[in-house]
Amino acid sequence: MALWVALVIVVFASITDIRSMRIPNQLTAASFAVAIIAGLMLSGVQGVWYSLAGAAAGIVPMLIMYGLKGVGAGDVKLFAALGAWLGVHGVLGLMLYSILYAGAIGILLAGLARLFGWPGRLTAQGETVQKQRAGSARLRTVYQFPFMLAVAPAFITCWIYVF
Repeated sequence: MALWVALVIVVFASITDIRSMRIPNQLTAASFAVAIIAGLMLSGVQGVWYSLAGAAAGIVPMLIMYGLKGVGAGDVKLFAALGAWLGVHGVLGLMLYSILYAGAIGILLAGLARLFGWPGRLTAQGETVQKQRAGSARLRTVYQFPFMLAVAPAFITCWIYVF
C-alpha cells in the first residue's frame, strides 16, 4: 500500500512542480501526517518510529542540498513525506537515483540550451551571477529545472530495482 500512496504523491508533486516550480505544502504536510497515522494504525508505535526514521533520512540530506541551493524547500518537505511512507532504505534509494537523474538531465538541458537556446519552458532563468576568476569578472546565468523531472523516473527505477 505504501508504494501506491508514494506513487500518487510523486504524480501530484510532478504535475505541480513542472507547472509552477512549486510543491504545495498541503500535499507534503498531508502526506506526512497520513503516513504517521497509517504507521500507528497498522503497526503501532513501531510503525510511527519507522515513518519518523524514514522522514529523517529523507529530510537531512535534502536540507544539505537545499543549503547548497541544489533543490527547493518543497523538495525537502516532499522527501520527508516520502521517507515517512517508504522508510529509510526506500527514501535513500529514491534520493540516490533522483540525484543521478538530475545530473543527467542538467547536463542534457545545459547542452540543449547552449546549442539551441531551449527548452525555455522547463528551465527557469535565475539571476545573473558574477564570478571572479583570476582577477577578471565573468557573468553567467543560472538555470533551474523542476527536480521532479528527476524524481519521477527515479521512482520508477526504484520501483523496479529497490522497493
